[in-house]
Amino acid sequence: MEIFEKFIDLFADVWVEGIVGVNFTQISIAIFIFFLFLILRGLIAKFLLKRLESYVSKTSNQFDDALVKASEGPVKFLPIVLGFFVATSYMDFEGKTLTFIDNLNRSLVTILIFWLIHQIVEPVTYLIKKAEELLSKDLLNWIIKANKILIIFFGIAATLDIWGIKIAPIIAGLGLFGVAVALGAQDLFKNLISGILVLVEKRFKIGDWIYVEDIIEGIVERIGFRSTVVRKFDKSIATIPNSSFAENAVINISETTHWIISWTITLQYNSTVEQLKNIRDEIEKYITTHKDYKTSLGHAVRVDKFSDSSIDMYIRCFTVTDDWDEWLKVKERLAIEIKQIVEKNKASFAFPSQSIYIEKK
Repeated sequence: MEIFEKFIDLFADVWVEGIVGVNFTQISIAIFIFFLFLILRGLIAKFLLKRLESYVSKTSNQFDDALVKASEGPVKFLPIVLGFFVATSYMDFEGKTLTFIDNLNRSLVTILIFWLIHQIVEPVTYLIKKAEELLSKDLLNWIIKANKILIIFFGIAATLDIWGIKIAPIIAGLGLFGVAVALGAQDLFKNLISGILVLVEKRFKIGDWIYVEDIIEGIVERIGFRSTVVRKFDKSIATIPNSSFAENAVINISETTHWIISWTITLQYNSTVEQLKNIRDEIEKYITTHKDYKTSLGHAVRVDKFSDSSIDMYIRCFTVTDDWDEWLKVKERLAIEIKQIVEKNKASFAFPSQSIYIEKK
């Protein structure tokens, strides 16, 4: 019996002394409180956020949808921060332990604040209605990313400052290293500046069909800080440094308002003047009377020159459509019509040929 009494006394003594001066009663209460806040977190996620998402989905405003979605993480983190603060408030810490717990609570609150700011940066852009028109969607995405990086940096700096770690001396100590990196990363900064210029000047955007002579032709899929991703028409992916777009002429084919047809048809030399005139007039009549062509932009159907093996007739016109697939169909209809006109006038197309004359002595 005496042994059991000693064990009970020891158990009671350990229970009262607890860990770092906090008895197990306080620890149990703290764990229970924290557990209640975890349950609260689950309820918030299951009911409050779901109902908010359902409510804002019925509105036509994009801001509230983006705001609810962006704040989901911080809102779920709030009960954890609050639960930890309330739980630790019931425990009597002393000395360094009290300082450590206080710093931990401050750190959690700081992380919560900067996380919330980080998340609402993007939804706030919906309030600036003309921002996308002024800056372009891709440049706006860049600015959002840059702001998020700055917020993360300041959040880390503020958290480190709570623990007595000053970030300014660290940055100063990295100064020489930064200079060395900058010297070795000139191409990186060159591409970064080029990318900004491309976006500011609105040369192209995601989804545009672009052509850079001897470099790339395809559809823009992503515009990054250093490079741009373009999907070629064989479905392969090309990653092009942004400096290539700043130093070379970029043709944005997607911005074409009216596609041009510019052809030279070759007729045989035995074609008569009457045949040439009839073919010219009938092709011109087809172009000027057909709904496929925008004649107000100008057109031309003229006998152009005498080539080595043919009489060349130049044809130029603009189509009404700005769709590439439809443009191909318009070209096909014109080609068939020209073929029919030439055959109807009993003329023939020429092809490269040479005549050899043998002199008899």
